[in-house]
Amino acid sequence: MSEEPHMSVDKNHATAAAILPLVGGAANLSSIAHCMTRLRLGIRDRSLVQDEALKALPAVMGVVEDDTYQIVLGPGAVARITPEFERLAEEARATEPAAEPPTTADELAAQGATLKARQKARNATPVKLFLRRIANIFVPLIPALIGCGIVAGINGLLTNLGWLPSVVPALAAIASGFMSLIAVFVGYNTAKEFGGTPILGGAVAAIIVFPGVANITAFGQKLSPGQGGVLGALAAALLAVQVEKWCRKSVPEALDVLVTPTLTVLLSGLVTLFGLMYVAGEVSTAIGSFANWLLAHGGAFAGFVLGGLFLPLVMLGLHQALIPLHTTLIEQQGYTVLLPILAMAGAGQVGAALAVYLRLPRNRSIRTTIKSALPAGFLGVGEPLIYGVSLPLGRPFVTACIGGAFGGGFVGLFNQLGNAIGSTAIGPSGWALFPLIKGNQGIATTLVVYALGLAIGYLAGFLTTYFFGFSKQMLVDLNGPSAPAAVSTPRESVIA
Repeated sequence: MSEEPHMSVDKNHATAAAILPLVGGAANLSSIAHCMTRLRLGIRDRSLVQDEALKALPAVMGVVEDDTYQIVLGPGAVARITPEFERLAEEARATEPAAEPPTTADELAAQGATLKARQKARNATPVKLFLRRIANIFVPLIPALIGCGIVAGINGLLTNLGWLPSVVPALAAIASGFMSLIAVFVGYNTAKEFGGTPILGGAVAAIIVFPGVANITAFGQKLSPGQGGVLGALAAALLAVQVEKWCRKSVPEALDVLVTPTLTVLLSGLVTLFGLMYVAGEVSTAIGSFANWLLAHGGAFAGFVLGGLFLPLVMLGLHQALIPLHTTLIEQQGYTVLLPILAMAGAGQVGAALAVYLRLPRNRSIRTTIKSALPAGFLGVGEPLIYGVSLPLGRPFVTACIGGAFGGGFVGLFNQLGNAIGSTAIGPSGWALFPLIKGNQGIATTLVVYALGLAIGYLAGFLTTYFFGFSKQMLVDLNGPSAPAAVSTPRESVIA
């Protein structure tokens, strides 16, 4: 009996390995999912699928063509074969040769692309890959956070002005509905990202927001609906994934469709109610308290450090760890005080790019890149400027960070003085963040402080780059008669 799970895994792996080439290989798949009985595949080129060969496989009960290509494997079996199939497809994609990039005359852009690829390779560490998976859970939620955040801002403005009182309750419901159930979406995405059944992750996370939990006592205290928030939902869904995977290995296939979901919801739900909600609630409270304390007692210094380090954090992939913190603060306070400070990094980047533009009047290539990338930079999309201009040049990347530090320090100072500046959603930055700005003072004051922070970030990034962003040799090389587009002296770059 002890050999049965191992034999089952081998059988499932063999079935997945047999199916993959018959559907055209990993490159022919646009999506992979499963329902109760069928493996559902998005197919790019239908002509590459070998229907008759698939039907001849012992584990395949039939194929169905609908909006997706569906391979009938039966209950229990499909839930075991799909993870093996996904793993094989991922491995196949990883070993496929990368497409050759187009050759251009713009050597600076090419160097930026090389740096980006090198940094991506460096980011492939277990910790950074885990953070990336956490980001994959929250990033799909950003459009709803933005939409609901803007509606909340409009509702707050109408409330303060006393306009349209009959509409205010409707806007409040629209703005708050998603946030009241965000734990469910986090649970769903967590299970999906970590290889479980998404709906089971959502079902376990839904326990956290169920009003009836107020009748349950844990650790000597009555639970409250929503206690633990997104962190509790994340932990609950991760636990559900582990329970489900254990059940898939241990439960006979004939009973899988009944036993596995029942045990997953029951065991994970009990641990969530009598442990995770309380612990996650304490952690969430501590996060909110620490953020408020940090900015209240050392806001200027904290803002300077956060604003200055955010671009390097992005380069290292560590900024993804901040996404659950932002979401937790939004849940608790209605806004995150961290995002407006971090947004100053983009302002420093814009200021640095403007200085580069003026310091290299003969270099058409770099100036063209800056002109095309600046509009996106003002809206908080900094990647074109980072990888196309400042990072390949080296020194301007450092001076851009300094600009972000001064902007962050300014916004942090006002937090320290009692004027909290926050954002009701995550995602936008720069000018695009204005509709989402919120604080504990009047909206006009809050917007002015944020605008001044951007202005300081622009100015500091510009001045430090203009005066300290280039050595004499760099100016000679980049402003020479041929106006080369690349940094020809690697010793001048801070990126090895």
